Amino acid sequence: MGVGPSTKETTLHHFRDPLINLIAEDPDIDFLGVVIGGIPDRNVDKKFTGERIGAWLEAMRCDGAIVSEDSWGNSNVDLAAAMEAIGRRDIPQVGMVLIGTQGIVDQNEYMDTMVDTNHSKEGTETNIVAENCMTLAEARKCVALLKLKMSRKYGHL
Repeated sequence: MGVGPSTKETTLHHFRDPLINLIAEDPDIDFLGVVIGGIPDRNVDKKFTGERIGAWLEAMRCDGAIVSEDSWGNSNVDLAAAMEAIGRRDIPQVGMVLIGTQGIVDQNEYMDTMVDTNHSKEGTETNIVAENCMTLAEARKCVALLKLKMSRKYGHL
């Protein structure tokens, strides 16, 4: 589906993903890569996937993470599980998600910094292709928030 939370991203958006391009070009960030976690059906599997993501980032010695999901609703459980597992490992993080008027289905204390990518007037995912794709401004906001959280923890970037 892509790095951003829109379920209707275009191929062009994948090739010009604003978040990936911004992070890859930022001299302050050592871009380690993208971790893609599945969206299992059972909650026990959602928690397991989140734990694996947290363990993976810890093993990679990540100093920070931007966590996004490519959907909304029940997928918020997956996002919350991953952000909790990352947060328990004391890794600064920022979430990027389509919130709109739906809100977030599942939350925890580690989901304190979230960027909403809703662009529709209704505040929902719509049938308009690319309407809720992450913008460069939202990507910049995520990176700035992550740098702020990392600088608070580490004292510098």
